[in-house]
Amino acid sequence: MNVVLDSWAVLRLLEDSGPAARAVERLLERRHPTMSWINLGEVFHVLRRLHGEDAASDTVRDVRDLVDARLPDERLVLEAARLKAAYPMSYAGAFAAAQALARDGELWTGDPELLLEDATWRWKDLRSI
Repeated sequence: MNVVLDSWAVLRLLEDSGPAARAVERLLERRHPTMSWINLGEVFHVLRRLHGEDAASDTVRDVRDLVDARLPDERLVLEAARLKAAYPMSYAGAFAAAQALARDGELWTGDPELLLEDATWRWKDLRSI
């Protein structure tokens, strides 16, 4: 099965935050999950705010080597927009969900706005590991 990471999952890994971080770390030891560049940009934004430009750039470069970072094409942009219109979520969250659908994958996250019972994408709740 394909695994897609969102920014929530990567930020928990970088914070070394409990079981979620360990689950993502084990995944990265075995596989090369997919991540949208939109979500990687969100990681950069959070890290830049907290730690500055250089730390954010260095970290995103390191994460990029661990994941299959995908630039969105027209199809993915429109699917993310459809999801954003149908569900109460951030635009970046919509890209994570759209990436999971496009890859026929499972979205690893702990973001409540993406952990929806009626979601059209598969997800794994990293908060309950």
